[in-house]
Amino acid sequence: MRKFSTVLAGIVIIAAVLACNLPSSQQIPPAIMTSAALTVQAQLSPTVPPLFTPTVTNTPVPFPTLPLSTLPPPATPTSSCDNAHFVTDVTYPDNTVVSAGDNFTKTWRFQNYGTCSWTPSYALVFISGDSMSGPSTQALTGNINTGQTVDISVNLTAPSSSGTHVGNWGLRNAAGVIFAHFYVQIMVGSSGSAFAVTHVTYDLSTFNDGGNTGCPIVTAHITVNMTGDVQYHWVRSDGPESVQTLHFGSSGTQDVQEKWYLGSGATGTQWLGIYIDAPNHQDFGHININKCTTP
Repeated sequence: MRKFSTVLAGIVIIAAVLACNLPSSQQIPPAIMTSAALTVQAQLSPTVPPLFTPTVTNTPVPFPTLPLSTLPPPATPTSSCDNAHFVTDVTYPDNTVVSAGDNFTKTWRFQNYGTCSWTPSYALVFISGDSMSGPSTQALTGNINTGQTVDISVNLTAPSSSGTHVGNWGLRNAAGVIFAHFYVQIMVGSSGSAFAVTHVTYDLSTFNDGGNTGCPIVTAHITVNMTGDVQYHWVRSDGPESVQTLHFGSSGTQDVQEKWYLGSGATGTQWLGIYIDAPNHQDFGHININKCTTP
């Protein structure tokens, strides 16, 4: 046993001497090292499969798409061609009292604030409710350009039955599309049922005074259905005036006037109108007025 150990020790010493005598530049080739490493690996793990290069496939991931039924519908563009702005009831404001069977003329005032002119191809049309014997359609009488104001009237007849009656009307363009909706609403009663102001209309003229020229004067035509006293006051764009009384000995119309020394320095649209304090408690619209020419 000792002899074997002595021999083994001698072999180790000889190997060490030989290793030290090798040139420093002489190294083990990498291929040999790799081969040795693989050999060791094969011996340690005989079940490991041989090396391989994986194949990468660029398969796109499908993007989920919504059913067509869940998509919002496309927006419908809003036309600015035909647009009407209601200004006022020139005659027969809401709940005006009219005797059964009486003929009357309803007038609305509108401003064209669309981009298209209203031509005689446009029309006033009856839509629903009580037609009050009015026409189903009535063509406009002229052109109303953008920004212009127009009074549109229709001749009607009060129904024979008492109570509130409403007729719905509209403006229709040349293509047959109704682009504005409005109505007339009256209260029908017999001549002996209740005293009331049935309607008020206006006329505009001018007067000159003290060097002021072309100053406005408004005449209001107040109509009642029977004998009684009417309390009213003028309403101006700069505020109301005091209440006055007007006596009617029978049904009919009386006129009242209002002068206004409206200076040329006034700004904005100026107007005058009548409010009935009794018996109706009702606003009967107004009329736009001009300014004085001052010296």
